[in-house]
Amino acid sequence: MNMTDVNAKPDAGQPEANKPKRSGRINPARARSQARRCVMQALYQWQLTEQSFSEILAQFIERDEYKTADAGYFHELLSGTIDHHTALSAKVAEFADRPWIQMDPIERAVLLIGMYELVHRLDVPYRVVVNEAVELAKQFGATDGYKYINALLDRAARDIRASERQRPRH
Repeated sequence: MNMTDVNAKPDAGQPEANKPKRSGRINPARARSQARRCVMQALYQWQLTEQSFSEILAQFIERDEYKTADAGYFHELLSGTIDHHTALSAKVAEFADRPWIQMDPIERAVLLIGMYELVHRLDVPYRVVVNEAVELAKQFGATDGYKYINALLDRAARDIRASERQRPRH
């Protein structure tokens, strides 16, 4: 490239293999969805293995899926759900039709995330919380498990986010 040619592109004329790779920006909403997905998998593992937060975190930061996740949100959700799991599972029990222990580990993981977000992340609209939980349940849960997740979190949102639910939609 001639230094005086201001219109020339920096990688013009280079073979494709030698061109610098352009890093794509990750959509923040998609990165949060990916963080929820990783947290759901981490909570599933945590329930089955009883490993510590730091052990699970060390394993997950090495995974490819983690690289496209919102790392800060992953860390907050995982630590928050583990730290508050007793209170969160009790809150789930207020709206559930069966005991916590009888729920599938995937359902429990999804419900912990959803309940954490409903209670502690008021900046996340309740509709987003419910929809994200339903998508996780559809992808990882039992055939109709997503219906249970949807109904339970919707009931919880009516109570926990009553003022938000009464606001008109934009």
